[in-house]
Amino acid sequence: MAISFFGGNREGAGDRDPVQILSGTRQPFAMLAEVRAYWEALRDGPTLPRRARIDPRGIEGALEGAFIVERIAPGVARFRLAGMEVVDLMGMEVRGMPLSALFDPAGRRALAGALEQVFAGPAVLDLRLAAERGIGRPELTGRMLILPLADDEGQIRLALGCLATAGETGRTPRRFQITASTEQTLDPRPVMARSAEFAEAPAGFASAPTTERPYLRLVRSDTRR
Repeated sequence: MAISFFGGNREGAGDRDPVQILSGTRQPFAMLAEVRAYWEALRDGPTLPRRARIDPRGIEGALEGAFIVERIAPGVARFRLAGMEVVDLMGMEVRGMPLSALFDPAGRRALAGALEQVFAGPAVLDLRLAAERGIGRPELTGRMLILPLADDEGQIRLALGCLATAGETGRTPRRFQITASTEQTLDPRPVMARSAEFAEAPAGFASAPTTERPYLRLVRSDTRR
């Protein structure tokens, strides 16, 4: 039995997921908008959503294409969880595999720099994709959205993503070229301002000894006696 995103199973999924039932009429990339809207709703001003707050029920219509990746090196991230659309494209379980496994060599090089910006920026990454074609591999296009997340320590080492495709999967694995990419850098100024507020706290405490200097001198005088 194939395991779907966040622990669901593929058998009988069509009975539970109305998006699958209506897949012939829905917009192929509608689930990207659902994931983005959910992520935006979890943000607190400039603060990124935490991984612990991601609830699969909030993106029920996009679970097949949703995934979570973890940064393990500069420009490199691996799958921690992935929906069945990602699994089907690779023809195997992808947990623990690098995200770059979905791309051709040129795509991997382009992905590395853009992916690092997701975590270091932080930034939202939007990729337009086209799969390699060949015998048993018909035309297949896609779009991938990657949204940064904070881990339990507040570090940006995780990302919520979604991959949506249009066309037939055909013979697997299918790997993609990046035909276009957009990086939306998130404004860091509110975060910096918040950091400055915390930085001012030690200065406030430091001022206390200044006002108490006569007292401190008196103690030292008593000690000399």
